[in-house]
Amino acid sequence: MSTLIFTQVWCPNRLRCALLRWFGAEVGDGVLIKHRVRIQWPWKLTIGDNSWVGTDAELYNIDNIVIGSDVCISQHSYICTGSHDRRSPTFEFDNGPIILEDGVWICARSTVLRGVTIGANTVVAATSLVTSDVPSNSIVRPPPAVVASS
Repeated sequence: MSTLIFTQVWCPNRLRCALLRWFGAEVGDGVLIKHRVRIQWPWKLTIGDNSWVGTDAELYNIDNIVIGSDVCISQHSYICTGSHDRRSPTFEFDNGPIILEDGVWICARSTVLRGVTIGANTVVAATSLVTSDVPSNSIVRPPPAVVASS
């Protein structure tokens, strides 16, 4: 269903939202899901009103992802609830939910890892990596490039 219909550019947004609901997601009003968005398990996804998920974003939700209202997840972002315990002899799962509170903006090519809550009205700048909770009204920036002399 995902590859044949949901991710295709010709699939209307209204149908994408309906498919998510049919498979157990909670999707608010005015939600926009662009094409080529990948969602692992719809029944572990909640999206509030007027939120937006950009082209090629991936919501790898083997645990719950809760997206508030008025949230923007920009293109090529990766929201990942899963990991493994590297110290485990059997490489056990080490998953955790992700919560994006109201008004959050996850800019292009950013990554949010498992167990993180990003507070309301926070901006995660392009290419940032978020590994721990972020308070409301914050700006998360990636490290600047270091230019070395030759």
